[in-house]
Amino acid sequence: MSESVQLAEACPRCGTEFLLGSKFCHTCGGRRPEAISSATREDAAAIANVWERGIRRIQASITGIKLPSLTRIKLPPLSNLRTPGWLHYLQFHEIKGRVGLSTASFIAFVIGLGCVAGALLVGLLTVKTLVEWQAIQMYRIEWLLAATASFVVGILLKKQDRDDRD
Repeated sequence: MSESVQLAEACPRCGTEFLLGSKFCHTCGGRRPEAISSATREDAAAIANVWERGIRRIQASITGIKLPSLTRIKLPPLSNLRTPGWLHYLQFHEIKGRVGLSTASFIAFVIGLGCVAGALLVGLLTVKTLVEWQAIQMYRIEWLLAATASFVVGILLKKQDRDDRD
């Protein structure tokens, strides 16, 4: 005995009648709700009551539990922690100094590299039809366009050396 799901005929947000078979309102974009029968409403109310009673029981049992104070926990000082020697090469100012870019230019460069990586990772998606392949190519084009824009911003924000201006 399978019940077919009946959908509402008008949008509750704007009152526009839904198009045949649509799941969203073509006027306001609101999701089309399912029409709920009275039996379903009664079942939902019963489940909500069970849920509320369960939450009340849990709250009542938790209020009687005493937790230890977190202020007694002592953390070791950070100066005692040892870090690998090579880790300082991964700090932002260290990389920025080695590349020779200003902060804004370096951030644009990193965003551009991320967009190139995004274009490469989009190629990992599997496709089954020509339309899906075309959509992936459009995604790749968008990622590469964003990378190009980011690299151009990086070039425009780059500070020139004093020797280069002479």
